[in-house]
Amino acid sequence: MNAASTSGVIELPEDKARAFVESFDLTRLTRDFLDDPFPRYHALRRFAPVKRLPDGSVFLSRYADIQLCYRDARMSSDKKVEFGPKFGVGTPLYRHHTTSLVFNDPPLHTRVRRLLAAAFTPRALKALEPRVAAIVDQLLDQAADARRMDVIEDFGFALPVEVICDMLGVPRAERGPFRRYSLAILGALEPVISAEKQRIGDDAVAEFSAYLDDLISARRKRPADDNDVLGTLIHGEVDGERLTHEELVQNCIFLLNAGHETTTNLIGNTLDALLRFPDQLARLQADPTLIRSCVEEGLRFESSNQLGNRRLMADAEIGGERLAAGTYIHIGIGAANRDPAEFPEPDRFDAGRTPNRHVAFGAGVHMCLGATLARMEGTIALDRFIRRFPACRRDGDFVRGGRARFRGFAKYPVAW
Repeated sequence: MNAASTSGVIELPEDKARAFVESFDLTRLTRDFLDDPFPRYHALRRFAPVKRLPDGSVFLSRYADIQLCYRDARMSSDKKVEFGPKFGVGTPLYRHHTTSLVFNDPPLHTRVRRLLAAAFTPRALKALEPRVAAIVDQLLDQAADARRMDVIEDFGFALPVEVICDMLGVPRAERGPFRRYSLAILGALEPVISAEKQRIGDDAVAEFSAYLDDLISARRKRPADDNDVLGTLIHGEVDGERLTHEELVQNCIFLLNAGHETTTNLIGNTLDALLRFPDQLARLQADPTLIRSCVEEGLRFESSNQLGNRRLMADAEIGGERLAAGTYIHIGIGAANRDPAEFPEPDRFDAGRTPNRHVAFGAGVHMCLGATLARMEGTIALDRFIRRFPACRRDGDFVRGGRARFRGFAKYPVAW
């Protein structure tokens, strides 16, 4: 049984906390951890904030240590060393995850990010707001008469996929398989995957790539258009270089996957938190101007992305311990966002929390490019949902996603 301390931290009893820390291994996670990792993160921070794992890697759980990792030039995001043995060099999953923006260092990271940045400027995103609001209203209209919906399937997933597909020019009738592709591809990033999950992930990359081959070939025939993300990626240049076809395909897959994962989980996780903390829901309903801080708290409280990774390229001291060059580091994003040294009463959802310097979107050169878009989608979606259905309640059991890296729900039924 977890116990809440006077500091607002929900912890395991000391004997269980010590036992957990002693046996902690990302390759052998239990259902208890996947369902509720936060008391376990507290245990790690208390007894082994720089936790050395059996495979020689290190798990970090303190906010200050994780901020240092994000900003230290000795940290590499390139994952070829890790993904070769995991996926097999040359497999579809290997090609995707070693070519996409997030798992690369400069110069590829710089080239792709500069090309994509044009689609995510404040001006470009401001122009998207009416479209996002229209999609949200349409989804809520579809559910209104039924007086119930699955927040994930019918709302949280549908919104960002529509937006990203619009940005890439994907015809509406062809968007059906994208969630299946995304879950299979991102699911392969879990610390351990079965041969069957690898096969499903490889098949998803192959099918998605074949689809994008045709989409890109058709788009190449038209000149560049500032309002067309796919056209910008195809025709845009950085320092005289364009993306190769493989880089184009894999980063379109990345955009579609990353574009939905954060927003889907942000909507589901924040709505769940508000239903679990009815005083904060009532507070938000009494003062709708709190919606932006409420979204930020949702990002902190149940971070969509719980884990990041870096490889240390030179010796460094982190958290008072000397780590050798080559050490693989697990960045505990979810742990950092519940660190009581940074966030008072971290296990309490506070819709008006300020300051709220969470690391849900990372930091430094790899800070999430789509952070502003995700915030905008989440703010519009949750604001309109809560205003439209103020008496919303859970309608049966939810199903967690069951993943360590990405935290969210597979199903979350509600009614009103």
